[in-house]
Formats: sequence, C-alpha cells, structure tokens
Amino acid sequence: MNAPDPMIRITTQRQILLEELGKTKNHPTACELYDMVRKRLPRIGLGTVYRNLELMADTGIILKLEVGGSQKRFDAEIEPHYHIRCCRCGKVENIEVDIIQDIVQSAAKKTSYDIIGHHVEFSGECPDCQDGSSKI
Repeated sequence: MNAPDPMIRITTQRQILLEELGKTKNHPTACELYDMVRKRLPRIGLGTVYRNLELMADTGIILKLEVGGSQKRFDAEIEPHYHIRCCRCGKVENIEVDIIQDIVQSAAKKTSYDIIGHHVEFSGECPDCQDGSSKI
C-alpha cells in the first residue's frame, strides 16, 4: 500500500470521520459511519460521507474492505492485517495472525506482475451467532 498522501487536507468533516472510525473495531459501512457522524455533524449528507471515505481510502489514510460480496466496510487500522467475516451476520473483525510474507514471494515468482499486496479473508461463525444471540 502507498503511504498516505500528505497533500490531502484534513477538513473538519474528515477529522470527525476519522475519529468515529477510530473508535470502533467493527469495520462499519459508509451508512453506519454516516449514522455515527450525524450525531456530531447533523447536517452532513450521506454523499459527503461516501466521497470523503473513498478519498481517504484512495490516499491511504484508511482502508476500504470489500469482503465477501457485501457492502464496502472501512477500517482506521492501515497497517497490514487480516480480517475474519461471520458467514451468518456479516460482522467483520481483525484477526491477529502473522502476515504471510512468503505468499507474496511465491506469487512474484509465478507472474510478471509487480506484487504490491494481497488480501486474505477468513470466514466463520462469530460467537454471537454460535450461541444464537446475534440480531440477524
């Protein structure tokens, strides 16, 4: 991943989006972030939230997760890490496992592409869904 673009201006709206995103570990969708941010910026529009999230993801300030064919989710943690997604409720969380460096080296040997990263998504059933307490 590229380093964050130092030229992007951190507006009040972007700062509040970053703060709200940083408060949560559940990798919210743009709509979920919109609901969170509206408590602090009642007049912000959903389109503004989408545009700012996309811009911040494109410039490396945040991560955009496109997991399991579901809605895009966003993550304030930009250091390389993996995610796990619940197959029942769709919750996405970080999973603390070491990054698989040799997979990048193996892929580089098999292609003429310049490998810049990889995506691994684990799937399973979260503890809430296992015990039936999930609100799906």
